[in-house]
Amino acid sequence: MTTRTTSTTSQSPAAAPLIDLQALVVAVRRRRRLWCALALVGLLIGAAVAVLLPPSPSAVAKVLVAHQQDQPNDTGTLIRTDVQLLQTTQIADRALRSLKSPEKPEDFMKEYRGTGLSNNVLQIDVTGDTDAEAVARAEALAEAFVADHAQRIRDIADAEAKGLLDQRDRLQKQLAEVNKEIGGRSADSDPKAAASLESLFARRADLTSRIADFGQRAEEARIGAPQLIAGTQIVDAPRAVRHSLPKAAVTDAVVGLVLGLFLGLALAAVGAVVADRPVLRRDIAANLGASVIAELPRRPGRRWQRRRTRSARERLTTTLARTVRGSAEAVSLLELGCARSTSAIALDLARALAAEGPLVVVDGLPGPQLAGRQKPGDPTVVSGERAAAVSPRERRIGVGSVAPGTAWTDLRYLGTRTVLVVRAGHGSAAWLHTVARQLADQRIPVIGVVLIDPDPRDRTDGTLWDGLGTALRGRSERPARPNGGGASHAVQAVGEGPRPAERQPMWAARVPDDDQEVR
Repeated sequence: MTTRTTSTTSQSPAAAPLIDLQALVVAVRRRRRLWCALALVGLLIGAAVAVLLPPSPSAVAKVLVAHQQDQPNDTGTLIRTDVQLLQTTQIADRALRSLKSPEKPEDFMKEYRGTGLSNNVLQIDVTGDTDAEAVARAEALAEAFVADHAQRIRDIADAEAKGLLDQRDRLQKQLAEVNKEIGGRSADSDPKAAASLESLFARRADLTSRIADFGQRAEEARIGAPQLIAGTQIVDAPRAVRHSLPKAAVTDAVVGLVLGLFLGLALAAVGAVVADRPVLRRDIAANLGASVIAELPRRPGRRWQRRRTRSARERLTTTLARTVRGSAEAVSLLELGCARSTSAIALDLARALAAEGPLVVVDGLPGPQLAGRQKPGDPTVVSGERAAAVSPRERRIGVGSVAPGTAWTDLRYLGTRTVLVVRAGHGSAAWLHTVARQLADQRIPVIGVVLIDPDPRDRTDGTLWDGLGTALRGRSERPARPNGGGASHAVQAVGEGPRPAERQPMWAARVPDDDQEVR
């Protein structure tokens, strides 16, 4: 019976996007401890700042400012001018003199600020060593500003009135000259003399009218000034601002939480891009050139999840035991970033096969990982020189590591066929390529990959449909068509060599030549 398969090869490197957003999101989510910790640190720092560094005592006052050029369509230009005038040494010096303070105006200007609330309302905020001092400073500043504004209005009105009166006096001199000319002439029968006298009378009437107009305008200029001065006043008496410690703590804590969370997410994203550590099963399978055959959590999990974890481990043990029974060669388990989980899997497998005959577990892991997990009645665990004395008639299960620093030439002594036990997100893509290439150089086929600590939301396919020569799922399958047809590649049985038209795994297209390889 033949089985037809579908080719689902991964995307070629040339067509792959610069950044895989799905992998990036998964990597950031897996590093939630980092950004949650930074968010918590920001929350605590914000609350601590509010408690340990309370704001200085402050006071606020509001001043109603009347302008001579007030317009209904004013965009706030006049009140912004008043804000800038408040921040001048002249007003600061006048306020300090009323307070009899020796402080420099330049230093005092740093302790208060003005804010335009509307076109005619100015708010003054002042800080001090105590609430009383802040209130006194606010009152002095408000009074100094009102006095300065009133003085400027008077000066403008006086200057305008003086200009109008000077113009009136000049016209009065011209009127006196015209009156003098009129008095020196008499009306006679000469038509030209009568016309000239008539022109002088018209000139005198015009000058008299203009003199009266300038006088009236001068009076109006003086009359409008008191109205503007009276309209500029303190409408909200200076008062101390009460600070609520709980409210400030909550506000600062929320700000710190947001900043810490943003910083944590940014660091996690940048770290995921720079480190390039595959976390999706499709990426791990593509980089190692072997399919993912099982998944196990790194920790037992919560109480309602432990039953599911035990079932998954039992299924994995059954699958590996069936593979070891049907293999004439020794099988090894090689870990990458999960020595404890690999030790547990190896011991479970050894216990399942111990009843069928003599069995020895060859420990090639760094440290006492296997020895520390043994129970009474477990199969024998040997390591080092004792492994060479194991009888060839005894079934062996090798346990080793492919972490950086591995003695690659010793891996064949653990087993000529292997199952890789890889922790998701532990090894970089470059190191996964190195592992696949080194195992290929040692002629150690990879039966499959056991993924430890997978992402629970990962929905990608970890099966390589183009490399079935050593996959567990291809043990009893045969090609669907002799020369290919509907499927791009036919399924092979275990032990068959790769066909000439079969695609190579991803690492084979990326690794350098033998003379360029960096071990």
